[in-house]
Order: sequence, then C-alpha cells, then structure tokens
Amino acid sequence: MGFITPNSQIFLMFGNGWIANQMKDILLAQGKNVIMSKARIESREQVLSELTKHKPTRVINAAGTRGTPNADWCEDHKVETVRSNVLGALNVVDVCYQLGIHVTHIGSACIYALSEEEIKHHPPFKETDEPFFQGSWYNRSRLLSELSIRHYPNLLLLRIRLPISADLHKNSHIGRLLKYEKIVDLTGSGTVLPNLLPGALILSENGEKGIYNFVTPGQISNVEIMELAKKYIRPDLKWQTFGLKDMFNTLRAPRANCVMDATKLQKKLGEYGYQIKDRREALEEVFQIMAEKGL
Repeated sequence: MGFITPNSQIFLMFGNGWIANQMKDILLAQGKNVIMSKARIESREQVLSELTKHKPTRVINAAGTRGTPNADWCEDHKVETVRSNVLGALNVVDVCYQLGIHVTHIGSACIYALSEEEIKHHPPFKETDEPFFQGSWYNRSRLLSELSIRHYPNLLLLRIRLPISADLHKNSHIGRLLKYEKIVDLTGSGTVLPNLLPGALILSENGEKGIYNFVTPGQISNVEIMELAKKYIRPDLKWQTFGLKDMFNTLRAPRANCVMDATKLQKKLGEYGYQIKDRREALEEVFQIMAEKGL
C-alpha cells in the first residue's frame, strides 16, 4: 500500500495531554500544520470522521490512559484502560492503514522488567527482544497494545520510559521525584523529552516505520536527578533512599524496571543529521532550562 507523501505535511494529533502539547508546540514553532483532535480514540467512528474530515498526511497518537495519581488507578479501571490503551490504539492504526496514512504511536517501554540483580548483568533490551512484562494492568494494556499493532506497515511505534521534561509537571519524572522525601535508589532508562521529541517528529515527517526504543542513551539514576535538582533549582533539597522491594510494598501492582538499547534510534536519527544527547548532557540541559525559568 502506498502512503501519502505530499510536499506540505498536515499533522493530526490524537491526545491533548502533556506530551501531545509538547509535540504540538515544536511543530508550530517549525511552522507546520497541526490539528489537535478531540475525538475519543476508543470510538472507531470518531477516529474515521476526523481522518476523513481533515485528510492529514501524518497522524500522531499520543492518547492513552495511565491513571491518577499513578498506574495503580488502572487496577480498578480495567475496562477504561483497555478501551484507551488497546482498543483506541488499534482503532487509530487500523483506520490510518485503511486510508493509507502514516501514524506515529507513542507507546511504552515498560513492557520489560528485571530484578535489581538481573539488571546488573542483562544486556539492554533491543527492539527485537520479545516484550513480556504484564505485572500491572497498565503494563498489560501497553503490552497488548504493542502486540496488536506492531505488524502494521504504516506504523512508527516509539517506546517511552520515565519521561523527563524541563518543568515540574506531575507526569514528568522530575516532578514526581521532588514530591517525595524518600526515593528508590534505582537506575534505568529514561526519555529526556526536550532532546528527543524533535527527533520523533523528524521520524514521523519522513515516514519512518517500525519499533524504536525512544529513550536517552545511558542509564538514568534517581539519585543523579536529585543531585542535579539540588545543584540547579533546589539548593536545600534533602532526601533519603530505600530499596525497590520497599517501594513495591507501598504499591498495589509491580512496576517495570529495565534498561533499553537506544542504538537503533541513534543511528536512524543520525542519518537525518540529528544528534541525540547522552544521559548527562541531556539532563544537565533540562535543569539549566528549569533554572532559567526560576522553577
């Protein structure tokens, strides 16, 4: 099936949340055409109506349910979670496929998990490693979603983990950590959005397809984030650390702990002349921006 590739791109965005609006702002700053859809993606009729009405050349699906205040919400809202994260994702990708439209889906890397001991010796997960973690209902919905849509030839699937932005938004990993007096001394992959989101739009605009671990190269430590927060924005910041097992005792469902391989993403974006910053440089930049904002 051929996909539409005219000279002037029109981006249709499903989802009106934190990440969707960051992507919208980048596109608008670049002078791109962006339409923010109000459709409920669990409604195939609404998705089809939006696509036929606006005739986009690129679709970005940043809609999905994680729950408030955290993913434990999904344990009590299984139907809502499945309708959004599984049925909704499938609706968007499938209707786009039928209409010959490229779609970028913002997925999750929290579909792998290892113990603290295993993670020390296991190589970072690549896109070719079969996902398996479904310890919580949220993780299960994300796993089912990827398994349902990953074979579509019009799909670019970006796996995000622990998103980090230059603000104190409740969904940013920095914003969450700063709310706690005790943090888990944990290291894993994270997605530093200011550096990576422009790369997502490059991939979308150029019609790239397949699965990418959309994470910042290297392993991001919670303690490192707190140290940088103390250095740049909270000089009086204090915290204590505790173990992963202790954290799990405070939660209703397990969480994914993993390290992802970003080599494929780095190589592909490098072909377009876009450089992904390594962990330390990307984090320093985020906190410098926050300091300039007076956050």
